[in-house]
Amino acid sequence: MSITVYVPGDAAALALGADEVAAAIVKQADKLKQDIKIVRNGSRGLFWLEPLVEVVTAQGRIAYGPVMAADVPKLFAADFLQGGKHALRLGDIAALPYLAKQQRVTLRRSGIVDPRSLDDYLAQGGGKGLAAARAMQPSAIVQQVTDSGLRGRGGAAFPTGIKWKTVLDTAASQKYIVCNADEGDSGTYSDRMLMEGDPYCLIEGMAIAGLAVGASKGYIYVRSEYPHAYAALTAAVAAASDWLDDFEIEVRKAAGAYVCGEETALLESIEGRRGIVRSKPPLPAISGLFGQPTVINNVITFASVPDILAQGAQFYRDLGVGRSRGTLPFQLAGNIKFGGLVEVPFGSTLRELLYDYGGGSRSGRPLRAVQVGGPLGAYLPASQFDTMLDYEAFAAIGAALGHGGIVAFDDTVDMAKQARYAMQFCANESCGKCTPCRIGSTRGVEVIDRIRGGDLKQIPLLRDLCDTMTYGSMCAMGGMTPYPVLSALDHFAEDFE
Repeated sequence: MSITVYVPGDAAALALGADEVAAAIVKQADKLKQDIKIVRNGSRGLFWLEPLVEVVTAQGRIAYGPVMAADVPKLFAADFLQGGKHALRLGDIAALPYLAKQQRVTLRRSGIVDPRSLDDYLAQGGGKGLAAARAMQPSAIVQQVTDSGLRGRGGAAFPTGIKWKTVLDTAASQKYIVCNADEGDSGTYSDRMLMEGDPYCLIEGMAIAGLAVGASKGYIYVRSEYPHAYAALTAAVAAASDWLDDFEIEVRKAAGAYVCGEETALLESIEGRRGIVRSKPPLPAISGLFGQPTVINNVITFASVPDILAQGAQFYRDLGVGRSRGTLPFQLAGNIKFGGLVEVPFGSTLRELLYDYGGGSRSGRPLRAVQVGGPLGAYLPASQFDTMLDYEAFAAIGAALGHGGIVAFDDTVDMAKQARYAMQFCANESCGKCTPCRIGSTRGVEVIDRIRGGDLKQIPLLRDLCDTMTYGSMCAMGGMTPYPVLSALDHFAEDFE
C-alpha cells in the first residue's frame, strides 16, 4: 500500500521551492523503490515553515519543514515515511501553538484536504450545507444567513442576509451570483489560500446562494495574478458539475486593475467593458450583472455560508462580539517574524495577533506602525495595538478591518513616504471616472512632496484635499485613500517635518 505524502501546491510554497521538493521526493522514492502517493494540498498558512511536507503514518500526519530539495535524501535516510526523527520533524502540525490557539472555521480544511478531489471534500465534512439548503425554502435559507450575523468579508462588512433578501425579493427571469475573487490588497491572501486549498467550499457557498435567491448562474472573477487559483477553480468547477445539478459556474480571469475589485467595476469587466465604477443607484442587488438582480460577495463570505447552513445560524452567531459575528482569517505580513494566516473569532486584539502569533518584528526592532485593511487602510501606532478586532471598534478610531490583511513596520519606517505611496497608488489605480479620485490623488502626491521638502504650510491643504476625496469620490478607491494619509499625519507628524 502506498504512503501518502502531502506537498503544498500553494503559491507561497511554490515560490519557496515546493515543486522542486515534490520532484525530489518522487525521484528518491523511485530510487529506493518506495511506493508513495504525492498529494499537492493547500497551505496551512504557516509560511515560515514552507515548504511543509506531511506524511500519513500509523501515528497520523507527521509534518516536516521547512523542507528544501537538498534535504530529501537525508529525510529518507531518517525514515521520514514512517515519521522518523529528523531535525526538520515538527510532529503533528495541528498541535503547534500557532495553529492550536486558533479557531478555524472557514479555512479549517485548507492544507488538509486534497483540493482536486470532490470525494475528499465530502469526506472531510463538505457538502452538508448544500444538502441542508436543498431541503429548505429560499426564504428560510436567507433567514439562516441573516440570523448568523454574517457580514461581507471583502471589506465593506455589509450584512449578507440583507443583500440576499433584496435579490430574493426582486422579480426577474434571470438572477446571478458573482464571487469577487479579485484579491488585490497588499498583505492579503486568505482568498487565494482557500481557492487553491479548498475550492469546493467556495463552490458550495455559491450554490447555496443560488438556491437562496433563485439564481441558476454564477461567476467567479479571479485575480489575474492568481494562475494557480484559477487552475484549481477551473478544475473543481468541472468536477462538480453533477453535484451542482442545475447551478452553473463560470470562472473568469480578472482584467488586472485594482479598481475591478470594486463591485460595479467588476460587473463592467465581466460584461466585457473597461472596469469603471458605476453610479448608484441602482444597486447591483436590483440591477447588477447584465441588468439583472445580482448577489456579489467575496470568497470568504461565500465560504462561510456552508457551515452556517450545516450547523445552524446560532453556531456562527455564538462566535465573535457585538455586531461582528463569526471568525475572520487575519493575514500577517510585512516586517513580522511569523507571517501567516490566523483565523480567530472577532474580539481578540491587534496586539495579540502581532505578538502572540506574529512574534513581533522579523528585524527584532520595535514595531512602530501597522496598516490594517490593505493599501487604503489606516496606519495604526503602537498606542492603538490594543484595539479590539471588531468592525465598530476600528471605525471608532478612524480605521477599517477590511479584508483582514495586516502589514507591520518597524521603527525604521518613514511614514511620510508611506502616505505618499497611498496617494500614488490611488493615482495609478483610479478608474478616472470621478474628479476627486482622479485629480485629487495626483495633486495629493504633489502636496506631500512639497511637505516633505520642508513646506509645512501645505499640511492644511492636504487635509482639505483628503476631505474632498472622502466625501466626493464615487467609490472607496478615492474615498478611503485619505485613511492612510490622515492616520500618518495624525500619529506620525514628526515624519513630515
